[in-house]
Amino acid sequence: MKGYFSLALHSHLPFVKHPEHEYFLEEHWLFEAIIESYLPLLINLERLRNEGIKTRITISLTPTLCEMLADFRLQDKFYAHLDRLIELSHKESKRLENDPIYKEVSLFYLNRLETIRDFLTNDLGGSVLNGYRRFMKAGMIEIITCGATHGFLPLLSVNEQAVRVQIRVAVATHEKHFGVRPKGIWLPECAYYEGVDKLLAEEQIEFFFLESHGLIYGRPTPRFGLYAPVFTPNGVAAFGRDPESSRQVWSSISGYPGDPNYRDFYRDIGYDLDHEYIKPYICPDGTRVFTGLKYHRITGGGDYKEVYNPQNASAKAKEHAENFHFNRVKQIEHLSSFMDRPPIIVSPYDAELFGHWWFEGPDFIYHLFKTIEANDDIEPITPREYLNIYPTNQMIHPSPSSWGKDGYFDVWINPQNDWIYRHLHNMADLMQNLARRFEGETSPLIARLLDQMNRELLLAQASDWAFLITAGTAVEYAEKRTKTHISNFLKLSAMIDSAIDEEFLSDLETKDSIFQGVHFTVWA
Repeated sequence: MKGYFSLALHSHLPFVKHPEHEYFLEEHWLFEAIIESYLPLLINLERLRNEGIKTRITISLTPTLCEMLADFRLQDKFYAHLDRLIELSHKESKRLENDPIYKEVSLFYLNRLETIRDFLTNDLGGSVLNGYRRFMKAGMIEIITCGATHGFLPLLSVNEQAVRVQIRVAVATHEKHFGVRPKGIWLPECAYYEGVDKLLAEEQIEFFFLESHGLIYGRPTPRFGLYAPVFTPNGVAAFGRDPESSRQVWSSISGYPGDPNYRDFYRDIGYDLDHEYIKPYICPDGTRVFTGLKYHRITGGGDYKEVYNPQNASAKAKEHAENFHFNRVKQIEHLSSFMDRPPIIVSPYDAELFGHWWFEGPDFIYHLFKTIEANDDIEPITPREYLNIYPTNQMIHPSPSSWGKDGYFDVWINPQNDWIYRHLHNMADLMQNLARRFEGETSPLIARLLDQMNRELLLAQASDWAFLITAGTAVEYAEKRTKTHISNFLKLSAMIDSAIDEEFLSDLETKDSIFQGVHFTVWA
């Protein structure tokens, strides 16, 4: 064995729940991720377990994602969505049964969707979280947490308690869903600032991931660069992201996902087919959307796309997994000549890359662990396992950093979205003062109101809204969500010393139902 490889997947979506609507487009972010990323990964983990292949993956499941996956209303909506897709696939297989070009790919989707539904229903008891629990107990994955609502911690740190609450609520929510306290955390957006490690240590967090320049620009410069962990001043281990392995998977130009054999993301029958035919499976108002049934491969440049061949794509994923393994072996051989221990290559990615954006990504992961098993040069490992083997590491002061564009905080605070933060800071100060004032409160109604204020504040703090505004995608929705949570918080706060509108409060408790059981005194 020459060295270690640590794969980390960050699974996150903002909390989106609209019980007031039978169909709400942004809820489909969750449904698409379940069908295309989460369940395909879990199915491949089951394959690896049945084949006795050693697998080690660190998976962050953010509190917002866990709360959505556990929400019964969203589960019901998801099943209805999945059943519509299966119905559409049956119609498509019938329509194309005599088509020599598209028949096979239509049958591929029908079989795939029915397999996904069967696995979820019969193997996981209808709960995606059960799948993660299964493989956590099997020792194949280590599940870690994130900020409660993926709040951008450096920009919330004006009030230290706001950061502390993001971490405390995350730990409590993780324990609620998985029965244990998390030992690791994926800092939201990998955003580090000096002092956040003290708050992590308070909650017994042992490690986190850091963007490469956050480690390299640390003081002093880490002796082993990115290929061994370091300890922060408060004793929390930081693992740096390896840019070489990341680039091979992230880049749609020079990386694997751009291969012409892979499925084209943008070509979808929701846009291609006759409107009247596809109408029952798109937005009720007739707006065309992605259905997930995509019949073409990337092919080459230009608009012309050849038909997708799942067998060829799977073979290419195996080839790329073998190439990835080969490159990691060469990388480790080079690094070993400079180190007094086997290096660890840490490769963190957004989980949704595998399956949603890169359709063959879950197969790539499956073939990667099979390739590692077939050779004796790399050992898959989690960060905590590495720390158990090598508990003594250099102490440095990491540099403030994030994995956003340009590596710092500009994505989340710029002239387009900077208006958000004065509200978040004022709300945090008010929430802290109210929590102290009412810490011993015995009125159930006042406690309910303050608990809901906490939820509205946490939801307003989500980094997703500022990111979407900067990215120019779903800007209207992101701005509306931010302003709505701010407005809800202020309306509730105005009721504290006057009459409480119980109907308004109950409505918010149903809609913004996240973090049931978390008490407002977490701010005290």
